[in-house]
Amino acid sequence: MQKEILLKTEKLCKTFSSGGVQQHVLRNIDLELYRGDFTVIMGASGAGKSTLLYALSGMDTPNLGTITFGGKEISALSQDGLAVFRREHCGFVFQQIYLIDGMSVTDNVLSAGLLVQKDRKALVQKAKELFAAVDISEETQKKFPTQISGGEAQRVGIVRALINSPEILFADEPTGALNSKTGLDVLDVLTRFNEQGQSVVMVTHDVRSARRGNRILYLKDGAVLGECELGKYVSGDAARHEKLSAFLKSMGW
Repeated sequence: MQKEILLKTEKLCKTFSSGGVQQHVLRNIDLELYRGDFTVIMGASGAGKSTLLYALSGMDTPNLGTITFGGKEISALSQDGLAVFRREHCGFVFQQIYLIDGMSVTDNVLSAGLLVQKDRKALVQKAKELFAAVDISEETQKKFPTQISGGEAQRVGIVRALINSPEILFADEPTGALNSKTGLDVLDVLTRFNEQGQSVVMVTHDVRSARRGNRILYLKDGAVLGECELGKYVSGDAARHEKLSAFLKSMGW
């Protein structure tokens, strides 16, 4: 069965000017992302991973090229139009979680939902379901961000990212600030939602995290150097690990 193209780029370029010198961060990227995939973007520091993620999600605008989402060119939208696009179609999980300290865990999530839909009762019910799915207790839901652990905060961040039922979830180093155990918990959550049909695009430098993806894109100097198809994630699959390791070695990792 042919996969549905969710997001597509053509000749995508991003250039920054620093001290009068042009730095080409993204170089003529042609890319198709598919609905339901768990796509992982890897590469050395400075390869353009986060810049690509921000461009794909409408958080940044390219200098040249086009980005289409569901057949609509989002790279031509105004800043206000991009804001609407992000709210209605995208969810975001960052390394720094950016919860609002003065609001409870529940209110952090509901405030994001109320930007898109006004049925508070329905939002509260959906939040409860998502909190249960990521193992956030009712007691924790009442706490403030400073009162919960880093792993709990990142799982709350995932709930906030999913409250508006985004078509695509963007994650930028979501386990980068977590210890090994809590990082695995967060990866398990992302994997579980992907298995339920959630499209995910994740930037990471961590091989353990990358193994969760079914498709790995490797960036070098702002261009896609290669890609690897891993198929559906299965815990403890040694062949999967070996295939990814061999691919990364061939990319110069």
